[in-house]
Amino acid sequence: MFDFLIHGFDVALSPLNLGLALLGALLGTLFGALPGIGPINGIAILMPLAYTLGLPAESALILLAAIYTGAEYGGRMSSILLNVPGDAGAVMTTLDGHPLAKKGLAGPALGLSAVSSFVGATIAIIGLTLFAPLLAEVAVMFGPAEFFALMVFAFASMSVMMGKDPVKTAIGAVLGVLIGTVGVDSSTGVLRYTFGLPELYDGIDFVVMIIGLFAISEILLMLEHANRKDGNDGLPPLGRVFVSLKEVMACKWTMGRSGLIGFIIGILPGTGASVGGAVAYTTEKRLSDKDNSFGTGNMRGLAAPEAANNASAVGSFVPMLTLGIPGSGTTAVLLGALMLYNITPGPMMFSERPEVAGGLIASLYIGNIVLLALNLPLAGVFARVLTIPRWVLVPGIAILAFVGVYQLHSNLAAIYLMLIIGVFGYLLRKLGFSLAPVILGYVLGGLMEQNLRRALSISGGDLGILWQSGISLGLWIAALALLILPWLLPKLWQAKTSKA
Repeated sequence: MFDFLIHGFDVALSPLNLGLALLGALLGTLFGALPGIGPINGIAILMPLAYTLGLPAESALILLAAIYTGAEYGGRMSSILLNVPGDAGAVMTTLDGHPLAKKGLAGPALGLSAVSSFVGATIAIIGLTLFAPLLAEVAVMFGPAEFFALMVFAFASMSVMMGKDPVKTAIGAVLGVLIGTVGVDSSTGVLRYTFGLPELYDGIDFVVMIIGLFAISEILLMLEHANRKDGNDGLPPLGRVFVSLKEVMACKWTMGRSGLIGFIIGILPGTGASVGGAVAYTTEKRLSDKDNSFGTGNMRGLAAPEAANNASAVGSFVPMLTLGIPGSGTTAVLLGALMLYNITPGPMMFSERPEVAGGLIASLYIGNIVLLALNLPLAGVFARVLTIPRWVLVPGIAILAFVGVYQLHSNLAAIYLMLIIGVFGYLLRKLGFSLAPVILGYVLGGLMEQNLRRALSISGGDLGILWQSGISLGLWIAALALLILPWLLPKLWQAKTSKA
């Protein structure tokens, strides 16, 4: 059963892949520490470079996955030291992390968050090792109708769980689906949303899309805030960085519970680390906050979201590897990276491409140990990243973005399209839209359309095939429950309390 993992360690322990895991962990921590950059931007910037350098698929995926998990570690730094989340997954870390820093406990807070991240990620990696192959065996039973129902479920869970505004999340996903339909319809030859431009006949390339949407829009936001004061004059002193064993043991059950919660939430398509961190924090508050100290600098309040957001990040690999459905916006980008290599993730990946699936999982074990080893003694060094001024960051990111796209396409049309998408992404962010649903809609929309066509082709146009099997019917019911229950339950509770 675990042959793929043994083979994976052979792949991951090769000098090249070991070096890439270390490099990815280092870069990911730096990307995560810088507010606004985060894992998606980091991967979006480096993915075309990894491809054009000619790295094998498994090596590129190991590098990008290490950036992802490293960014989840790094996101805590600005949350604790500046009260500014490094990415969405670190939002809940600010609630108790920054108050701890203001109490003069910045060093222990960084140390405990690193240990919590390690524990949460370890729980999730073990879960990924155990459950991903089993889920892949179940997924073999999925046909086009079941995959279509699964994607409906993914969109439903995304609209409910991702972001503060479900309506904006749904609109973002629809925009992503519409962008994904641009180009010539492969079945009918009909031109869709091309506006007569031949450059759009092949659709919008994934790399152009993600670099424009994330990297260029981030550059525009940085330019907008160019006059904002840089530097870290307000950084609190770190003090001792190593957390004591007593402090760790006091949070052991918090880390265990939150790691499990994060992993389970990470498996759900379309959720991500931000949801995992929020659910784990509120759960821990109900269980442990006997003295109402959560939000004022409670170590458990820091450990819970840190364990959960790392576990969610790893958990989101489960649907990506087994079903080909990204569990988060970042895994949607990783899915695109696999497609660049003509690899389609899904139930057959563990048997057909064990070096990719096994190498990735084995590298997560290695990367997690590397990240703990880096983040405990070097927390002070990574914290200095927060002093990098924007006039250094903006040109650096811009050069990487332009070089990456031009290396892949070698034409100016791709550059212009990237800039247009970047302005579009910037406007969405200014209007309060999250970009993760857009990229998930872009990726899932195409797969959804393909599976719908296949299912209808099999049935001769009979829509009943979409809910004939037990699996697809269960997924339709789960999707409806996700959409209806959050609206219905508060009304029922209100009616019950008003009667009482």
